[in-house]
Amino acid sequence: MVHIVGAGPGDPELITVKGKKYLEEADVVIYAGSLVNPELLSYCKDRAEIHNSASMTLEDVLGTIEQAETEGKMTVRLHTGDPAIYGAIQEQMDAFKARKIEYDVVPGVSSFLATAAALKQEYTLPGVSQTVIVTRQEGRTPVPDREKLRALARHGSTMCIFLSITMLDKVVEELIAGGCYTKETPIAIVQRASWPQQKIVRATLETICEEIKGKDIDRTAMIVVSPCLAGNYELSQLYAPTFSHMFREASK
Repeated sequence: MVHIVGAGPGDPELITVKGKKYLEEADVVIYAGSLVNPELLSYCKDRAEIHNSASMTLEDVLGTIEQAETEGKMTVRLHTGDPAIYGAIQEQMDAFKARKIEYDVVPGVSSFLATAAALKQEYTLPGVSQTVIVTRQEGRTPVPDREKLRALARHGSTMCIFLSITMLDKVVEELIAGGCYTKETPIAIVQRASWPQQKIVRATLETICEEIKGKDIDRTAMIVVSPCLAGNYELSQLYAPTFSHMFREASK
């Protein structure tokens, strides 16, 4: 059996209870060494076989798992954050199916959610934005025209932009080109959300490129652009005394 486990954003306490349980039981662990906090490996039993997938190809990973299956061992494939987002797990799952290897997926806390926690920010504020777009700037991996940043930026909603910090100047250019955000739109960058080395930089689209200079922010950083970051919003109706719902009658 193979368990694809979301490791969470970095803090070893932010893995799920189920994910931690599988790590403790695993005979073989293949973890994304370039991103997963190695402290999570302390949950593994002493005799567990540990592999860092940073230097492995897909065939290497599959070969290791097939060998474990032959020996009747349980494998954990440990991915950063939630494996469904930029985790490259579909090709692995399809390969498992083709080889008749049983597997399941344990979700994890994504870094875009850990970023919200670090910023102490809600992404969906009444009267401001009720939509969160998770995306990335086009780089070595192409992006369909309909999903390019300037197209998505036309919505003016909250955007969480992965894997793009090294192209920040281009990101800013594309966001403003969408026509809804302005140079004054607030933006935040969080590097290694939930790690001890976490860094936060807040600015506007006009000033962010200058603000991050000299702060050694060059990878594993989330970019959040949103009018929600400005702090102006309407109060939720959920707790308003004039609002009835199935658990409470309006009192006014």
